[in-house]
Amino acid sequence: MKKKNQSESPADSAKILKNKWYLYMTEFFAGMSVMAVELGASRLLAPYFSSSQIVWTIIIGTIMIAMALGNIYGGKSADKNPNPDKLYARLILAALWIAAIPFLGKFVILGISALLVVTVNTNFLIWAAFITCMVVFVFPLFLLGTVTPSLVKYTVDSLDDSGKTVGTLGAFNTIGSIIGTFVPTFISIPAVGTAVTFLIFSGILLVLGLVYFIYGRRGKIRCIVSAVMFGVFSVLSTRLGFAFWERHLVYEGESVYNYLQVKEENDKTYLSTNVLFGVQSVYVKDGSLTGMYYDYAMAAPLMSDCGTEEKDILILGMGTGTYAKQCMNYLDKINAEGVEIDEKIVDLSRKYFDLPENVKVTAYDGRAFLNVSDKKYDVIMVDAYQDITIPFQMSSVEFFTLVKSHLKDGGVMVVNMNMRSDSSDGINGWLADTISEVFDQVYTVDVSGSTNRELFASDNPNMLDTLERNNESVENDALYSMMRKVSENLTEYESKGRILTDDKAPVELLGMNVIDDIIEEELVYYKQKFKEDGIKGLLE
Repeated sequence: MKKKNQSESPADSAKILKNKWYLYMTEFFAGMSVMAVELGASRLLAPYFSSSQIVWTIIIGTIMIAMALGNIYGGKSADKNPNPDKLYARLILAALWIAAIPFLGKFVILGISALLVVTVNTNFLIWAAFITCMVVFVFPLFLLGTVTPSLVKYTVDSLDDSGKTVGTLGAFNTIGSIIGTFVPTFISIPAVGTAVTFLIFSGILLVLGLVYFIYGRRGKIRCIVSAVMFGVFSVLSTRLGFAFWERHLVYEGESVYNYLQVKEENDKTYLSTNVLFGVQSVYVKDGSLTGMYYDYAMAAPLMSDCGTEEKDILILGMGTGTYAKQCMNYLDKINAEGVEIDEKIVDLSRKYFDLPENVKVTAYDGRAFLNVSDKKYDVIMVDAYQDITIPFQMSSVEFFTLVKSHLKDGGVMVVNMNMRSDSSDGINGWLADTISEVFDQVYTVDVSGSTNRELFASDNPNMLDTLERNNESVENDALYSMMRKVSENLTEYESKGRILTDDKAPVELLGMNVIDDIIEEELVYYKQKFKEDGIKGLLE
C-alpha cells in the first residue's frame, strides 16, 4: 500500500477544500465566534464580578493571550503536518467547549470563588475574574486562534497570489468579527439570552467541522458523538440560571445592559442586576418605609426651599421607582419623574413593583437626558451606581455642574453613594470632594445596617433649618422619626480637594478597592469556618 505523503496538499485530504470559499467561510465564522465569545464572557462574568472596565480589561487581555498562543501553535502545526483534519477537529472541540460554558462555567465561577475565599486576602474580584477567564475561555479561543495560520497554509497556492489570499482571509475574519460584535449585543443576548448566544455560535462552528468530515466521508463516530454532546449541553445550558440556587425568583432574564432577576417574598419584592452584590431596588408591599437608603434620601424634598408648594423631583437611575413612590406616598404635592437607561427595568417596574403609569420614566442615559432638557427641579436624585461602581460620566465635576444647572434656586441634589468605606481615599471621598467643588453646602449621613451613604448638596445655606422646619409639619410618625434620625446624624463634609473630571475619573479602581475591603470583611466568617471545620463547614 502506498504511504500517504505528509506534504500532500490539503486538497488531497478533502475535496471540499478545493473550494476556497469554504475556507473563507471558516475564517469568517471563526472571527465572528471569537468576538461573540468575548461579549458572552462579559455577560457571563458580570452577574458575579461586575461589568466594570477592570473586568473588561481582564477579559480582553486573556483572550488576546489565547489568540496569540493559538496563532503560534497553528502556524507551527500547519508547517509540520498540514493535515486539515486536525484543524477541523480543533474547530469541533472549540465548539463543544463553548457550548458547555453556559452550564459548566457557572460552577467553575462558584468553585473558584469558594477556593479564593480561603486563600486570597486582597484583590478578590480581580483574581477571581482572571482565573475564571483563564480556565473557562483561554482553551477554546486558543483553538480558534489556530484557524488563520492553518488556513493560510491551505489557501496559498503560490507566492504570486499569497498577498491577495492572505488579505482576503484577513478581510473575512475582520468582517466576521464586526458582525460578531453587533449581533450578540443588539440581537441575540437581549432576545434569547447569554446561554443561547453561546450555543448559536458554537453551533455554527460545529456545523463547519461536521460538514468537512461528512463531505470527506470519514469521522462518522466523531460526528455522531459531537452532535450528541452538543445536544446535551444545549439542554443543560438553557435550564441553569445565573443564580441557580435561588428558590424565590419570579423573573430572570437579560437586557442590552444588564442581567436581571426579580425575587419575591411575602412582604417585599427585590430587583438585582447581579448575583453577588445585593439588591438594586426593593418594593415593600404594604407601603411602609424600606429601612434602606430611600428613606434617608426623602430628606431632600424637605431640605429644598424653592418658594413653591409643589415639588418637582427627578431621579437619575430610576430603577423600579421605589424613591419616587415613597416621596409621592409620604409627602404632599410631589411630581416625580425618572430616567432609567435600561428599558427592560422600566417594564419590570410596572409589572412587579407597582410603579404607577402616571410616573413618567424616560429610557435614556442620565447625563444625556440633562443635556437635552431645559426643565428645572426642586430635587434631583443621582442613584447611578451600577454593579460595584458608578459610570465615570456621572461622577465628574462637569456632570455635577450640569445637575446644578437643572436645580431651581434653593434646590437640593441627593446622591446615593454605595460601598461606604472608613477610608477617605475611597470612591465616596472623591465623589464628595468633586461635589464640594460645585455646591456650597455638602452634608452626608450613613445608612444604618448597609454600606450606603447619602450625600445632600445645595447652595442654600439654610438647608438644615429648612429640613427641621418642614419636618415639624410631617404627620406620619414613621417618616417623622426617620427625618429626625437623618437630621441628627448629618455631618458637614470637609473637602480634601480631589476632583474627578471627564478626562480623569478612575472610578473603577477606586470602587474595586472599596469592594475588595468589604468582601475581605465579609469573608472573615467563612475563613474561620473553613479553618475550624474544613470544606464540610463551608458547605453547611
